[in-house]
Amino acid sequence: MNYAEVIEYVKKMTADNGRPSNYPFRSRYEHTMRVYRWAIKLQSKLGGDLDVIVLAALLHDIGWSEERPHGEVGAELAVEYMDSIGVDPEIIRKVGEIIMIHEDKDTDADLSLECKIVMDADLLDEVGAIGILWDAMATACEDEATYKKAYYRIKNYYRINKPKIRRCKTDAGRTEYLKRMQMIESYIFQLEKELF
Repeated sequence: MNYAEVIEYVKKMTADNGRPSNYPFRSRYEHTMRVYRWAIKLQSKLGGDLDVIVLAALLHDIGWSEERPHGEVGAELAVEYMDSIGVDPEIIRKVGEIIMIHEDKDTDADLSLECKIVMDADLLDEVGAIGILWDAMATACEDEATYKKAYYRIKNYYRINKPKIRRCKTDAGRTEYLKRMQMIESYIFQLEKELF
């Protein structure tokens, strides 16, 4: 499988799909590439079909619509694209199913290992050092930005995201999520010592 070709398609689709960005620095393509890298790391620990995992991770955010769930739109586009490049129909089916459900992190459905890995990789991109950087940059975009405003935003982000560890579908995902939460907690502690 030529993943470089798929990555070029993803780059084009995430640039053209019309999904509004909350902030000018937030790139759906860069998010996708981080999810892709995390999915590969998790697959190396847990197993699963690498082609299914990589394709689902790369294609999970290509679709967008104001009227329909982006997983549904993305699955349709991904299935059409994979069919056009001759991907095995069984892989297409599995990838389409993962993309369709990837947003429903609270589902109790019986998920495939590949789906669990992609969902965890997507979830991991929202926490950790990237999250701190995101909050700091978002604060800088606001009027009268200060270090204390960034601190309060980071602390709130931590409070909201700490219980979301329950959304992790694999032990490896939970372990990494916990490490990231501990890093944020340490960062907040250090920031408090320097700010107050």
